[in-house]
Amino acid sequence: MISLGVTGVAKLVKYVLIGSIEPSSGKSAVTLGLVPQLRNLGFDIAYGKPLGTDFDDDCDHQVDADCDFIAQTLGLSEVYMRSPILMLDQVTIDKHLYHQDLNYYHQALTNYRHEMAGDLVLLEGPGTLQEGSLFNLSVPRMAEVLDAAVMLVVRCHSHSLLDEVLSAKERLGDRLIAIVLNDVTDQQVAKVETQIKPFLENAGIPVLGILPRNALLRSVTVRELVAQLEAQVVCGHERLDLIVETLSVGAMNVSSAMKYFSQSHNMAVVTGGDRTDIQMAALEQSTHCLILTGQLPPAQIVITRAEELEIPILCVDLDTLTTVESIDRAFGRVRIHDRVKVDCMTQIMAEKFDTTRLLQLLQ
Repeated sequence: MISLGVTGVAKLVKYVLIGSIEPSSGKSAVTLGLVPQLRNLGFDIAYGKPLGTDFDDDCDHQVDADCDFIAQTLGLSEVYMRSPILMLDQVTIDKHLYHQDLNYYHQALTNYRHEMAGDLVLLEGPGTLQEGSLFNLSVPRMAEVLDAAVMLVVRCHSHSLLDEVLSAKERLGDRLIAIVLNDVTDQQVAKVETQIKPFLENAGIPVLGILPRNALLRSVTVRELVAQLEAQVVCGHERLDLIVETLSVGAMNVSSAMKYFSQSHNMAVVTGGDRTDIQMAALEQSTHCLILTGQLPPAQIVITRAEELEIPILCVDLDTLTTVESIDRAFGRVRIHDRVKVDCMTQIMAEKFDTTRLLQLLQ
């Protein structure tokens, strides 16, 4: 796409579509971490998200929360920002089944090419390559209409990783210019660097970054846990924005629990509502919330101590195993709606992402 800059000189606007092969892979985080690197190199950056998938319940599903946060964090004016063409919720899908107008969505997507300023336009795709196909807004379709290069963010947590990336390469062809391997644990680093990355490079898929797993980026707030668990807040209502980085289960004797708890940081402790001894022990450690199972309320002595320390206590109508599994899922799909997390991701991208090579691939 050719547009005129402020000086009237023609310039080429590049589109990079940041996609993934599964939801919650870190597209927004990578975008937020990449923009400062590009701006430092003198690029004028714009951002858009054609398909909204992250609903903001406070806005009646009309706002994509990730999109809104990125625009505010990056300080983007309207000319450098494009909101979703549509929000992919059940109501929208049902309406489309009765009234199909694919030409409208095609035209709206085409407008992204004509209405956005910037030297480089970063577009965030939906959670998978096929999501949005009903409206002709899948990642392959977006890339075709916008003549965009595609960079995939891939979480390094499944043995099927290589199959899925190779399949994506088949679908996207030369439009897939690179991938970023995200959420790589310390135990995986050596294998990723010596086996997985060389294999993908030999398959014609450049790996621009190997981003390590980070406890802060995976952390959740107590408020998010309340929503995830549908929990009752017994005390600490004013402290629900505390960050939880680790999960501990208190199902042993107090002596063992103290040693166990001392090894964790900013933790949520899940234990039975009848385990007053474990609850009291947890409150004296680096605990940011107690989660009590078994439909049993805490003893008054526990509530009093928690209020003194300003530590929230949650009660859930679930057993311990189900509670732990639900919290694990919350850690796996964390939003990066926090300035501290943005700064953390920016630092990781500066250290682990090859911005120079990206620009070379984009010519």
